[in-house]
Amino acid sequence: MSKAFLIAAPWSNSGKTTLTLGMSRWFSNQGNTVQTFKCGPDYIDTIHHSTAARKSAVNLDTVMMPKEHVNTVFEHYSASADISIVEGVMGLFDGAVKDQGSSAAIAKLLDIPVILVVNASAMAYTIAPILHGLKTFDPEVKIAGVIFNFIKTESHYAFLKEACDTVGIPSLGYIPPNEEIAIPSRHLGLHIDGAFENVIEKAASHIATHISLPTLLKYAKVVPKIDHEASASITSEKKYKIAVAKDEAFTFTYLQNLKWLEAIGEIIYFSPIHDQKLPEADMIYLAGGYPELYLEALSNNALMKDQLKEAANQGTKILAECGGMMYLGNTIIDEEGKEYDMVGIFPFHTSMQHKKLSLGYRKVVCNDLEIWGHEFHYSKVLNDNSIPTVGQVFSAREKEVSTKIYQHQNVYASYIHLYWAALEESVDLCI
Repeated sequence: MSKAFLIAAPWSNSGKTTLTLGMSRWFSNQGNTVQTFKCGPDYIDTIHHSTAARKSAVNLDTVMMPKEHVNTVFEHYSASADISIVEGVMGLFDGAVKDQGSSAAIAKLLDIPVILVVNASAMAYTIAPILHGLKTFDPEVKIAGVIFNFIKTESHYAFLKEACDTVGIPSLGYIPPNEEIAIPSRHLGLHIDGAFENVIEKAASHIATHISLPTLLKYAKVVPKIDHEASASITSEKKYKIAVAKDEAFTFTYLQNLKWLEAIGEIIYFSPIHDQKLPEADMIYLAGGYPELYLEALSNNALMKDQLKEAANQGTKILAECGGMMYLGNTIIDEEGKEYDMVGIFPFHTSMQHKKLSLGYRKVVCNDLEIWGHEFHYSKVLNDNSIPTVGQVFSAREKEVSTKIYQHQNVYASYIHLYWAALEESVDLCI
């Protein structure tokens, strides 16, 4: 049996991720098998979750995924865990359209309780009507307790505890501010750094010093172990060799996408930075990441670039997303305006200058196939007007957007991080 709960907040920057990482590590240090999940499309938080819990984290998203798929994935992974912790996204009811895809929607779907973490550093009894609203707005969302974050004194906490008593929500304690466990930001999520291990351990110690984590588990829900297969049902019978880029520059993948690929073939990982030889493969997958941080290394590996271009010209299937797409262009221009030669499959250039954020859920419709994904980037594409494109791309509000899916023979490249693990069609249709 596994105990499960969801960590949410009234608004962003309340400390959800720090609390999730610290709790996950503390429970793991006590000998528990901890399974972490992330609400929404964030592929960076899951990297840190995996480090903290010592077990691969999984995304749950009711925009990109059918509800049945979300349930099946959660049941499959929580079945082998002692404790399942789901980190929410943004504020409790914040979704793509109203509360669609929100933390509240996930908690309702999975029927698990919510532990609120509230940054009440500049608030006292006024938190009472806020908690009352969160508690009563949707009675199907079960708020089991509140942890107050960034609280310096017992006297301040006394006001907050009185507010909880008034509203009828258990107060589970408070956490004082601690600069040693502050998490630096980078782009969508959090900075990826090996030194983060020390921060996670300090977060675990700091949180456990001030919050009774064994007591918190009393508010979690017991999740029965159900034997479900989490992988998508694949109709393709052909086995493939699939080369997947994986190194410092290319790290943004959804675990279930990789499991889906494993179901139809053999995955061979390779590094566009370090490897001199491209593995022989029927398909190549270049996921997103931070190629802009490794431009010189990527540009200097001429052997890898030449082999990727040759594979494309020979008709090998290649799927490239965001950073992977940038790598397949002619050049990447850094923030200072310096150009670095890349693979050159596509004649466009991508630039990190004059950065502007583009983000949102994306629905791709191509040849009667519908695939959801997410777009998040600061770079922009230059000189792409003459490049063939495929499909139509829509936002979560069903408005067509300008994001392009570029095609060269059997190479498809886009800024969109696709989630295809819920598909039942054969791989020939989606890649």
